[in-house]
Amino acid sequence: MTVVRRLDHVAVAVRDTEEALRTFCNRLGLRVVHSEELASPPVRLTYLDCGNAYLQLVQPLDRDAELARWIDEHGEGLHHLCFGVDDALAGASALAPAGAPPPVRGSGRGRPSAFVPGDPPHGVRLECTDFSRHEDVDESPGWLPG
Repeated sequence: MTVVRRLDHVAVAVRDTEEALRTFCNRLGLRVVHSEELASPPVRLTYLDCGNAYLQLVQPLDRDAELARWIDEHGEGLHHLCFGVDDALAGASALAPAGAPPPVRGSGRGRPSAFVPGDPPHGVRLECTDFSRHEDVDESPGWLPG
């Protein structure tokens, strides 16, 4: 059994990060805490502080990439939930249905991560990332200042 330590982030697939930031920063008052571009898969990840978890904006950087096709088919919106666990790869393996292929390693914010393979439960893709008590609890107030 995988022990979930916390909700790490809710990922929203977007076509244009700057346009999405006008909503999530300007209208909701969220603050960008980290942004990075990955070569594989070719995406821009932008993390916004929500107090006790992050909102992750995921923008495809290649029109032919799987995520770009996913957005074309489903539209912008919820892409996945990511949970902090003790070991991302082991957690994703434990959450996978019987007979699913092995999880694929990834990263974000400098941490290992892995998507849970197989059909998404209840239509929601799941990801696991390594939990860090120091960063996720000790250095996080768990709320947003007013």
